[in-house]
Amino acid sequence: MRTIKLGTSSLEVPVVAVGCMRINSLDKKAAEHFVQTALENGANFFDHADLYGAGECEEIFAEAVHMNESVREKLILQSKCGIRPDKGMFDFSKEHILDSVDNILKRLKTDYLDVFLLHRPDTLMEPEEVAEAFDILESSGKVRHFGVSNQNPMQMELLKKYMKQPIVANQLQLSITNTTMIDSGFNVNMENEAAVNRDGSVLDYCRLKDITIQPWSPFQYGFFEGVFLGNDKFPELNQKIDEIAANYGVSNTTIAIAWLLRHPANMQPVIGTMNEARLADCIKAGDIRLTREEWYSIYRAAGNILP
Repeated sequence: MRTIKLGTSSLEVPVVAVGCMRINSLDKKAAEHFVQTALENGANFFDHADLYGAGECEEIFAEAVHMNESVREKLILQSKCGIRPDKGMFDFSKEHILDSVDNILKRLKTDYLDVFLLHRPDTLMEPEEVAEAFDILESSGKVRHFGVSNQNPMQMELLKKYMKQPIVANQLQLSITNTTMIDSGFNVNMENEAAVNRDGSVLDYCRLKDITIQPWSPFQYGFFEGVFLGNDKFPELNQKIDEIAANYGVSNTTIAIAWLLRHPANMQPVIGTMNEARLADCIKAGDIRLTREEWYSIYRAAGNILP
């Protein structure tokens, strides 16, 4: 699979990341087969979070991949912490970060994470504490690269004031039907809804600072209302995607991911499917470069109006 550099790091990662949020929906045999199929197709970047299955997903993954030293060398593992549903809060305290990483490593049966992200912003965050935690994790060898999830530019700037490490990735919601970070850039100084800058120009900021955007839920519309592919709510969009897919001889799934990969921001979509055929379709997107005309035709078919 085609690879890109993750942020400013030297870490080469596949353009598609395998999200493991739903791996607990598979039985043991199916989980083993799914992970092996991903690896055989070059999809060796696996995204986790302590939130997923309350940690169960990380345990299932470690068992499915038959984690040992030789296996670990073939994997790129990313995980996240900070969301605490048990307490009804977010938590970026030094104590929680350090404790969470130790538990993540234990569940994944590994000594280190390639990438560790802060999962959603904590408004009570004390950046000095976060920086201390990151320094401990880096010096101990438990984490090699650091990033964030769902943060705007000023939140990242606040962290960077104290962090020694670069922010290599920012996981953000983005799909063909969730394009607010793109819309506001088209509608600068316009008196319409699309002109509302909801994220502090996070798309341009990440490009400027060489932070890799990792789009999550790339097939969802709304927050988690469902997928747009094959959905009667989006007839024009599906017609356009199907038309382009037919021209390339691929599936609509492939084109939906190719649309994200066409953006020069060098994004790395996180794919949440546990279906091996769909994962294979997503991987194929790395070999397709949509034309400018095709990209814009899909954008407009999703109901977006260019000013």
